Amino acid sequence: MPSSSAAASVPSVAPSGGVGTHPDRPRVTELRLSAFAGHRRAGFPLGTLTLLAGPSGCGKTSALRAYEALARLGGGDAVGAVFPDPGACVPERARPDAQRRRGFRIGCTADGPEGPVRLDVAVQAEPELRIVGERLSAGGVVLLETALRDPSRPWVQAAWHTAGQSPVTRGPLPDDRLGTALLPLRVAGRTAGQRRVLAAAEQMVVALRSVFACDPRPGRMRAPVPTGSGRLLGGCDNLADVLWRTRAECGRRHQQFVAAVRAGCAGAVADVLAEALPGGVVRGVVERGDGFRTELGRLGDGELRYLALCLVLLTGPGVLEVDPAGEVPAAMQTLTVLADGFDRGLDPGQRGELVRLAARMCGRGHIRVVGAVSDASWVEGVDGVTVVDLSP
Repeated sequence: MPSSSAAASVPSVAPSGGVGTHPDRPRVTELRLSAFAGHRRAGFPLGTLTLLAGPSGCGKTSALRAYEALARLGGGDAVGAVFPDPGACVPERARPDAQRRRGFRIGCTADGPEGPVRLDVAVQAEPELRIVGERLSAGGVVLLETALRDPSRPWVQAAWHTAGQSPVTRGPLPDDRLGTALLPLRVAGRTAGQRRVLAAAEQMVVALRSVFACDPRPGRMRAPVPTGSGRLLGGCDNLADVLWRTRAECGRRHQQFVAAVRAGCAGAVADVLAEALPGGVVRGVVERGDGFRTELGRLGDGELRYLALCLVLLTGPGVLEVDPAGEVPAAMQTLTVLADGFDRGLDPGQRGELVRLAARMCGRGHIRVVGAVSDASWVEGVDGVTVVDLSP
């Protein structure tokens, strides 16, 4: 896989609304892949709607995977659950050191009330998986730094900013969790320095937490599904169950969804709904307006992917299978959708309608989108889109 160290942001119109309307909502504004899979020394700017563009093999999917990994670590997941195959994350030509250790490094910047806050994480993949280094910084001050001192022990030595009688406080943190997410349990907040550490950590965690990784799989969306939680899965397999719920709960959003489907799918579209079948299952159908209904199973792959992505953009954390920061007011949170294959299988009309819908929703400030596309020339003229070219 080619390196993306030379990846550059293609000039595009600055996002309309979003950040300017909600400047206090924490948000990830840069993804850094210092050494991850096919990426080395790569940094990607992220706007409210960002498209990673490039041919197959340029590293779009691995960049999305790194973002999702940071989000899960920020939510408190153990490193083993986040990286089930850590060897695949190690750069292909990375050589082991004298202790036969190999690993990878990822990071991001989150902006918000505390200004830009940087997080950089070093993960050892071999001979055993563990977080061996972490740095949280803001305004040129290192607020948290960890390092592996004794490989025989399951913890790292941490030092966090105090700015009291002692400039830093030291203590052990487990090597299988992100230290930034654990700081509220370890830092008392008695000094101005400690409060600064806590504020920066909270901004980073809130910016990372609400992430929905999405790649609709048409082959699994056609069959009837059992009624359940009504929360959309990342593959959109349970689309019919979610339609069963959302059509009844929010009529205004549902009408917007129907209008989007009408604009991008063939034939007349009067409604999109779920109908109950024997055995406690439901199937999705398109109401044609003349008494005739088309099962979703009869739609093409492109139509199903388009329909699913429209539903994702028009819903929120209450419908999508995400883990928002429950201790933070919803007005301070932003949902980030990671959409691999954003344009996969779509015709020119569908992808144009989809990106315009995404730009409108992102412009309201409550949702951000990072999508992967093979080519982004078709988004020219759409306000609010940031294009990052990963072509080698």
